[in-house]
Amino acid sequence: MNLTPDQPPLNICMVASEVVPLAKTGGLADVVGALAVEFAKLGHDVCVMLPAYRHVDELGYQMTEGVRFSVPSGHGPIDTRVQEVFAPPLHVQGPGRLRVFVVRHDPYFSRSGLYQEAGRDYPDNLDRFASFCRTVMEMLIHFGEHDGWRADLLHVHDWQAALCAVYLRTLYQGRPSLSHTRSVLTIHNLGYQGLFPATQFSSTGLPLHLFAPAALEFYGQVNVLKGGLVFADLLTTVSPTYSQEIQRAEYGCGLEGVITERKGVLFGIVNGIDTEIWNPATDPYVIAPYHASDLAGKARCKKALQRELGLRLLKCPLLGVIARLTSQKGIDLVIDVLPELMELDVQVVILGTGEPHYEQEVGEWAGRYPGKIAVRTVFDEGLAHRIEAGADMFIMPSRYEPCGLSQLYSLRYGTVPIVRKTGGLADTVVAYTPRAFKESRATGFSFTDSSSASLLTCLLLAMSVYRKKADWQRIVKTGMTQDLSWSRSATTYVHLFRQVISQGGDQ
Repeated sequence: MNLTPDQPPLNICMVASEVVPLAKTGGLADVVGALAVEFAKLGHDVCVMLPAYRHVDELGYQMTEGVRFSVPSGHGPIDTRVQEVFAPPLHVQGPGRLRVFVVRHDPYFSRSGLYQEAGRDYPDNLDRFASFCRTVMEMLIHFGEHDGWRADLLHVHDWQAALCAVYLRTLYQGRPSLSHTRSVLTIHNLGYQGLFPATQFSSTGLPLHLFAPAALEFYGQVNVLKGGLVFADLLTTVSPTYSQEIQRAEYGCGLEGVITERKGVLFGIVNGIDTEIWNPATDPYVIAPYHASDLAGKARCKKALQRELGLRLLKCPLLGVIARLTSQKGIDLVIDVLPELMELDVQVVILGTGEPHYEQEVGEWAGRYPGKIAVRTVFDEGLAHRIEAGADMFIMPSRYEPCGLSQLYSLRYGTVPIVRKTGGLADTVVAYTPRAFKESRATGFSFTDSSSASLLTCLLLAMSVYRKKADWQRIVKTGMTQDLSWSRSATTYVHLFRQVISQGGDQ
């Protein structure tokens, strides 16, 4: 265990708008769920709080009756309830404890979507998540007064939970149960900030003087994430490179000045992956298991994938793409290089949904080159695993990528990633160079410019190395033996938590 007698376990409260397996729209849910489990495995006492969405109820997990609160809002008191959920996937065998709670107010959360419906954000999202955060704070006071459990660390994620960090230092300042609690805000994607009209500021319940440039005001709007950036004791984001990028105008989404002011308390920690779910030696979705010391099964997985997708059974490089079909993910760059790729002895498989015109374009390319290009514009978890197992290379030319998970899955499955050097992609893929290869550090290939010409050049280099079987296998095996587990990331988080607690939050 990582705990020693002079390092007692921490009481950690994690607050997020989604957590696997209860609610998910993206990678945030995976990160929060995995981190919570790892913190508990390290011996800490963890509670997780999220809203009681309709989908949570539909899962049928057992819940307690819960604790009721009357929470202030801009429209008067709101009756909320906090219930503990017993979800077996969020279970820990070890010295730590993990509890999961949902905040219930059905008029706000019993809806078909988490944040939006039919592609449009709910207009009362600020009301919804302000009441969620206020209820979290009330529950923490209840814990302290009735259970003797006081949170050492309040770990909030993205804008939906950021008001907790604001409330801790304003409305709840000086409350005995929270007097020693420190807050950490983790930014998963700075592009989502929680922007609302100035007329909705009263929904936060905060005093009007906080609607100012030094707090939550942002070009005449309410910016909830900005509030968290200003008031949290510590800031983290999901890769070291992204933590540097968001201090520049190109990636800062208008908040680069605020972030630069707080760069002394900003840290980048790369995400991990669930190495049990993503394990080619035990993956139930793939036809043949394999591992770094025996790659025979990967060749069988490639043939099975070719058959499944109607590709010809060729021994040429098979390039995989699994992504949202958006310009942020660089799908336009992939489309731009398809004419040149189709003149070569390669095959391409694309899995994902996204902007309709991109879905149409990749579909047309598949129609033009049957047997060479396969496209599936659906969400298919099993097929994603089979592409990771069967492809030789994985293309990920993102314009920005806070961390990225697909390149980590690819490394784990011996599918060499071809990435743009940005964010977490720069931190997790060691680009092929003669020196990196000689030192057995190269795990993939990368390019810098966000252009189709740079992507094509990088692909051509990768294909030239692919033809040298021994060299290629060396890169594959180097990638497969990287430590991609969550325990590495969780240990780093806990180290920072202890630092901010020992400093008393006076940053």
